[in-house]
This record gives sequence, C-alpha cells and structure tokens, in this order.
Amino acid sequence: MKLLNFGSLNIDYVYSLDHLVLPGETISSNRRDIFCGGKGLNQSIAFAKAGAKVYHAGKVGQDGKLLLDVLERHGVDCSYVQTIEGASGHTIIQVDRKGENSIILYGGANRMITPEDVTEVLSHFTAGDVVVLQNEISSLKEIILQAHDKGMKIIFNPAPFEQKLLEYPLEYIDLLIVNEVEGGQCSGKTEPKEILTTLYNRYHTAVLLTLGKEGAMYYDGDDMESHPIYPSNVVDTTAAGDTFTGYFSNALLTGSTPKQALELASKASSITVSRFGAADSIPYYAEIQEQFGE
Repeated sequence: MKLLNFGSLNIDYVYSLDHLVLPGETISSNRRDIFCGGKGLNQSIAFAKAGAKVYHAGKVGQDGKLLLDVLERHGVDCSYVQTIEGASGHTIIQVDRKGENSIILYGGANRMITPEDVTEVLSHFTAGDVVVLQNEISSLKEIILQAHDKGMKIIFNPAPFEQKLLEYPLEYIDLLIVNEVEGGQCSGKTEPKEILTTLYNRYHTAVLLTLGKEGAMYYDGDDMESHPIYPSNVVDTTAAGDTFTGYFSNALLTGSTPKQALELASKASSITVSRFGAADSIPYYAEIQEQFGE
C-alpha cells in the first residue's frame, strides 16, 4: 500500500503589529516571521512522524524551495510536487498585541493543479493505495473520481468548508474527517451523534468528528467510539487537527482498531498543542511513547 497526500503547500508571512491595519492606514510592523504551512503540508508531516511512508503531490512556485525542504527534512517524499512559475500559495497574517489576527489567503500554485496533473500523478498508484485530500487545492473533484476509478482508498478532510463540496461524489470517500463546525455544515445537524449518523447514512462512509476540548468521535456503521482529550499545557493549537488526522488515519491503515486510533491521535495532539508552531510542533511517534510510557 502506498500513501499519497495530494495537498496544499503554503508560506505564512506573519506580521506582529500594535493593532490591525485600518482602511487607508499605514503602520510599521514590529516583527515578521515566515512559517511553512497549509493543511496538506501539515498532514503529510503528521503521517511521516507517525511512521508512514508518505508521498506528497501538489505545486509550488519559484519561492517554494523552503516548503520542499521542510517536507523532506521530516521524511516526506516530494517526487510528485511540481515547481511552476509564479508564487506558491501563501498567507499574509496580521497579529496585534492582544493576539487577534486577520488573514489574507492567496491560493497561488495550489490552485494551478489541472485534471491532466491528476492523471499523471495517479498513474503511479494502483488499487488499494490511499490518497489523502483537503479543500485547499484545485481539481479536487477530478482527484476523487480518478482515485475511485483506480480502486484507491480516499481520506477527505473538507476544510475549509464550501457549499460546492456537497456537489462532489462524497459517496466515494472511505473516511470523512470533519470538525464540529464542518460536520454541522455538511450534515445540517448540531448534535455530534446526529452529525455522525447523518453523514454515514448519506454517504456510507466512515466519519471522524473532532470536537476540540470535547475530544473526538468515530462512526463506521457499526460501533460508535469516542475519546476525550489528554490534559496539556496549551500554548498553540496550530496543526492540532492535522496531527489528529495524520495519526488517526495512519493507525487505522496499519491495523489499529478505531478506539486505539482515537487514543493515539489524542495523545499526539496533546503534545502538538503544548508547543509553538505548526510542522515542528507535531511529535514523532517515539516522543509519544516516551511521554505516555508506551
């Protein structure tokens, strides 16, 4: 089984300010930080740190070398990432002294993926292989259709949510991963058990529902499993959901029960939120073993 993450790669430019810029105003920034992000990048690194051999597919611009360097440093195979003219996906983030922020997202190279690109990448994969998706790149519908036709398993985290996602063939998804807000938007329900059962009955797919401080739940038509969070000194929740996605999915794919997968992913996420940053905050499996005495 080969694992492919067809996902986004973003450069985050974070500017620290006294206050958020007002219309027509020009102010000076106290600090600028540059981070590598995107749900695709974070999830690939989570899979890799969980012990998976993961291939990443996508596109970066001519400024994208640092994105590839970060992926490769964490053990992700970038053979299917193409560098094109123009800019990589990126964000411009203002953060004021109170921690409030405003964000501009530019899709860049992430939105330049064509159906022909999809065909080329998927030609290297066969039935039984796995593709992981989020909603930050173009040609998502084509990836789902082509992967299904090849007999691949599909894991889909439809974030950020858009109504057009409901027009996609979600019945082809093998594992749908949503948080409480996304689950409510997809299902029209608000109560966690109703979200799970509604999505399962509608699409006949297993569903993982993350609930923040309330933990997570899973339903695949048989048993409904849940797990609380582990206590942690929370300093930064960036990449916590992506950590959960990578660790939970990899555990299921390698033979763990849903209950065991929930437990492991909860432990991993509790470490992520205790650290600053995104990719570097995601723990290696050995760190989980050390902290929890496994």
